[in-house]
Amino acid sequence: MNNETSDFLLLEFSKIWELQIMHAALLLIMYLMIVTGNLLIISAIIFDHHIYIPMYFFLMNLAMQDIGSVSVIIPKAVINSLTNIRYISYSGCIAQVLLFVFFLGSDIPLLTVMAYDRYVAICNPLQYEMIMNGKACMKMMGSVWIVSLLNASLHTIVTFHTPFCSNIINQFFCEIQYLLKIACSGLYITEIGVLIFNTILAFGCFAFVIVTYVHVFSAVLRIPSVQGRKKAFSTCLPHLIVFSLFMFTGCFAYLKPISDSPSHNIDFIITILYSILPPMLNPLIYSMRNKDIKAYLSRIFVLSSYRFKEV
Repeated sequence: MNNETSDFLLLEFSKIWELQIMHAALLLIMYLMIVTGNLLIISAIIFDHHIYIPMYFFLMNLAMQDIGSVSVIIPKAVINSLTNIRYISYSGCIAQVLLFVFFLGSDIPLLTVMAYDRYVAICNPLQYEMIMNGKACMKMMGSVWIVSLLNASLHTIVTFHTPFCSNIINQFFCEIQYLLKIACSGLYITEIGVLIFNTILAFGCFAFVIVTYVHVFSAVLRIPSVQGRKKAFSTCLPHLIVFSLFMFTGCFAYLKPISDSPSHNIDFIITILYSILPPMLNPLIYSMRNKDIKAYLSRIFVLSSYRFKEV
């Protein structure tokens, strides 16, 4: 296969036109839910100055990351299904891998930074404003995006440096696992090494978050006020749920062997679980457990309902 000129063939959802439309509709509905939910979170943080604190600054970046990761893969899949085509250009595949790994790869370091923020807020509340000042938050967030970009660039360069012996990708977007599946035998060892290194770093972040929350929950349990404990838990539990959801779905997806069958629905479902389900649930988890965001969203819906009645 000529890597410079050939196109790739992505997974065909079904040979039946009606089923293709159904797949496209489901993906489009999920995409609209993700974009709408995360845009509401972003607008709540930007326009309500009462909740403009470091925790919400990181949450806004998480919402941006969620929108970016699904925008790289879902629109192309929907268009392909509606137009009954499977092609993606070689350069388009490179761009998709780079951006998808960039956005998705920023999730773990960002959630790790958010865990540190909760640790400082609960275990060192008197020093919180000094430690988590605006300049420090910007440096942390800048480090997350820079590291993610370098990581994505490394994955992309190593993956596409490998010659491919086929152009058929048994997935609805260019995913590294499936690109390695069609790489010529013995020529993808470097990328596997990079994946293993990233896995080790991910488990390192996971261990850091677990240790951090052991200290956080120990400090919360020492709070004498029941209301104080509930407030502390309400700021920690959404983050812990989101982190656990991403880690377990991601690990399940990457540790499970890929099926050789192009019509194997399990691989498709697992990919949905780790790439689309967390961005879709994140706004719901944070809005349900956070009084500030819930209050802002309630005001938006009440105002919208009032204007609709006037019309």
